[in-house]
Amino acid sequence: MKDLAGLTLKKAGTEHVAGIAKVCSEGWRATYGYLEDEAYVEQVIEEYFNQDRVLKEVTEFSEQWHGYFIAKEEGQVVGAIGGGTTGSQRGEIFVFYMDPNKRGLGIGSKLLSFYTDYQKSLGIKEQWLSAQKGNEKGIPFYEARGFVKQSEKVSKRTHHISFRYMRKI
Repeated sequence: MKDLAGLTLKKAGTEHVAGIAKVCSEGWRATYGYLEDEAYVEQVIEEYFNQDRVLKEVTEFSEQWHGYFIAKEEGQVVGAIGGGTTGSQRGEIFVFYMDPNKRGLGIGSKLLSFYTDYQKSLGIKEQWLSAQKGNEKGIPFYEARGFVKQSEKVSKRTHHISFRYMRKI
């Protein structure tokens, strides 16, 4: 756990489930609300950020899923990140959302750094993530933190184009 000027960064526990579900839902809407129709946005939120699923993901730990890590400010979850190991010395960020009202304050950078330190402690040397084409919030953030686009991938399920990013850590 780290405390940086009123900000607490830590591995999430069951007491953070509602906050994670809220911040991920709001972050998803803010990130994809202008790219997708409302029904699709709500469908994804219901599937991935419902409290039952988040509870399972907070309590589950494996090499493939390290659980959620959070940023808390004044008792509220304001950011959530989660990922896993996807290969030898290769880590992935699967989910990373901020409270839209807290963007641009440096909290996301601190949370990413906190999680990156955790992945480094596992021997991970490359950190990967996917960002949907047109994601004007995430892509500039990731590129500013050293992630470099490696490829494009079309989802078989949704036909969306995602960019695959990587950085050495």
